Amino acid sequence: MDPPAGYAVGMLKADAHALPARMAEPITVGLSAAIFAVRGDEPMVAVVPAARAEREGDGALPSGPFSPRQHRALEAGVRHWVKQQTGIELATARQIGALGDCRDGPGAPPSGPPVIGICYEALVGPAQFDDRGGAAWHSWYAYFPWEDWRQGKPRCLSEVIEPRLEAWAGLGPAPAEARALHDGLDRRQRLSIAFGHDGMGWDEENVLERYELLCEAGLAGGAAAGADAPIAKRGRLPRLWHPLFGDQARVLAGAIAEVRRSVKCRPVIFELMPEAFTLFELQKTVEAILGPQLHKQNFRRLVEGGGLVEPTGEYRLRTGGRPAQLYRFRRDVLLERMAPGVRIKAAARG
Repeated sequence: MDPPAGYAVGMLKADAHALPARMAEPITVGLSAAIFAVRGDEPMVAVVPAARAEREGDGALPSGPFSPRQHRALEAGVRHWVKQQTGIELATARQIGALGDCRDGPGAPPSGPPVIGICYEALVGPAQFDDRGGAAWHSWYAYFPWEDWRQGKPRCLSEVIEPRLEAWAGLGPAPAEARALHDGLDRRQRLSIAFGHDGMGWDEENVLERYELLCEAGLAGGAAAGADAPIAKRGRLPRLWHPLFGDQARVLAGAIAEVRRSVKCRPVIFELMPEAFTLFELQKTVEAILGPQLHKQNFRRLVEGGGLVEPTGEYRLRTGGRPAQLYRFRRDVLLERMAPGVRIKAAARG
């Protein structure tokens, strides 16, 4: 039997009293951009030099708060801050993710609304690579030297990182960590996946997973910011830290991972190249992004056989050697297949 009308109204009044409407809580939306270029055979990221109030770190990624009144969209906001701080006009910027209250940790302001960080990455070619507009360009391997496999396995990985991570994994989880295991995996399993231990093989795309594991183990991030940072074999590793948006090395790690994934399924590598280039220059750029050295003939078969490039009919003269043929990106490949990327997967390493 349905309750009397008066009873139903009373229940509604009681519920309304018990569950009052919450007032909207203020938040700050921060925009950060990892802007990449390649100089020679080195992958570079644009860094804004640290101002006097930002001495917690050595610099920051171009960043600023989103203003709905000033910016018609999030991407417009990030382009605004990049232009103001670096002088670079971005044609496009790809959103790669969001961070929760990214001020958590050392140096976080004690009060104020929480900050939600929206992270972007953008690629610029040689014509936009300019250090006169306020940006300092640093190799991304200066921040993550363990990611650079171009000369084989990095010494800092085998001599410093792996022994310390092995010891950390053997300690077992801390109480808080035990209550919230990451995807049900323990420390040893996460170490195997992120760093290729126990026969798993190194995956160059797991940049963010490796960095976050190193932060948990106290080898990177705020916990390793002192003069005795254990990963730095010769001097202190530079830091990316913003006074409002916190540890921006997390943003950089996520952006590198996204670029490494994108190179394999979309022709984004050509956004980093000049209009005309040699196949050797293209190979060195791909190696710079992905980390390992690539087999010359296999790489040439891949890009030429896959229809990614076409000859320009011109050559570049080289001192003491044969002229090198120049190529350009063949744009018709975009109409021919869905994922025209450089489909390279490095062999398992460990």
